[in-house]
Amino acid sequence: MAFRRNQTKTEFSNLRQQAGLSLREAEELLKVDRRTVYRYERGETKPSKLARDILRKAADERADSPNNAPPLFRFIDLFAGIGGLRKGFEPTGGRCVFTSEWDLKCQETYRLNYPDNHEIAGDIRSYAENPDLIPEHDVLLAGFPCQPFSIAGVSKKNALGRPHGFLCDTQGTLFFDTAQIIAHHRPAAFVLENVKNLERHDGGKTFATILHALQNELGYHVQCRVISSQPWVPQKRERIFIVGFREPTDFDFSALEIPDPEKGPKLRDILEPIVDDKYTLTPKLWRYLKAYKEKHNAAGNGFGYSAFGPDDVARTLSARYYKDGSEILIKQTGKRPRRLTPRECARLMGFDTKEQEFRIHVSDTQAYKQFGNAVVVPVVRFLADALRPHIEKAVARGKSAVHEKKETVIVTRPDRPVEIAEAHG
Repeated sequence: MAFRRNQTKTEFSNLRQQAGLSLREAEELLKVDRRTVYRYERGETKPSKLARDILRKAADERADSPNNAPPLFRFIDLFAGIGGLRKGFEPTGGRCVFTSEWDLKCQETYRLNYPDNHEIAGDIRSYAENPDLIPEHDVLLAGFPCQPFSIAGVSKKNALGRPHGFLCDTQGTLFFDTAQIIAHHRPAAFVLENVKNLERHDGGKTFATILHALQNELGYHVQCRVISSQPWVPQKRERIFIVGFREPTDFDFSALEIPDPEKGPKLRDILEPIVDDKYTLTPKLWRYLKAYKEKHNAAGNGFGYSAFGPDDVARTLSARYYKDGSEILIKQTGKRPRRLTPRECARLMGFDTKEQEFRIHVSDTQAYKQFGNAVVVPVVRFLADALRPHIEKAVARGKSAVHEKKETVIVTRPDRPVEIAEAHG
């Protein structure tokens, strides 16, 4: 029986990731061969003092950014994925002080793109049980897992005879871990993100339970709205955003004016001019997808692939895109259609900016999963800009209240006994 190698990070690995370097980039910076870098990474050989100093300098330079100025507010990034919520809120003057993401490949991408002075925490449940482990913060951001609430997730679990929503022990209850952290730290505001179908799950009972917990049990002033990404990126992706303030505010989510989606960008704005042939569908896969679509069309169903041209707006990119790319195929003159490249996915999700490309060092399969599970960054940035003055007021109001009265907040879970968290009110 094979045993796994110890996964404890080495000093070299930590410094390399703080510097935002891939193994190949570290090899070039330190001017050593690849075999030596891998020995450093695994802890088989200790790097020289000079090598460690070079990495520390690279990490310090990476962290030396405008965001190191005193922040307007401090936020935490829960269920962070590859940092879409953070990427939207950081430019508005926020500073991330805590990150939680359990997927190791997502952690790898996150580290490469965000200079931090804190390690990425894994499973959030241990932190919900002991919220003192999480730093004080003004705003809580959480894209809590949507699988138990999405149409696809519910259909799959029903087919397998598995529970979903709040009866799902692995993910459905993670909202309540988020609620425990809110109850303990009482941030001035929170922003939660999920799939549009959350409102309709279980006949609306799931969403009603969430709102009851946030409004009646935690005492926050809560508003929500479904926003489509089409005004900002060439993709029809609808997500629900739930915004809560600890104190009353004049923020009006329903009055927030969304740009005209018809004036949004088209696929030509994100497509690369030259694409490797490996992204073109194989003859076998293309025959399968055409036959699958013809079969369902004959039955009166709308299932099957979708192909788009440069003047179109795509369907929603999903985490399953790596399987066959069927939801967004790009037409090619005289050739079979192709998948989007990971770089095009980064643009489709708004992670690339004019100033800086988002760094992708994972495999194509992992990149498709990560972008398919992410939020559209320009949508988050739009919301963050709208919330900024209200967050500033809320934070200032909170700082003026030096002595806050402690009270007990009860967070109920439909599938478990009542849990009590001490809160500041």
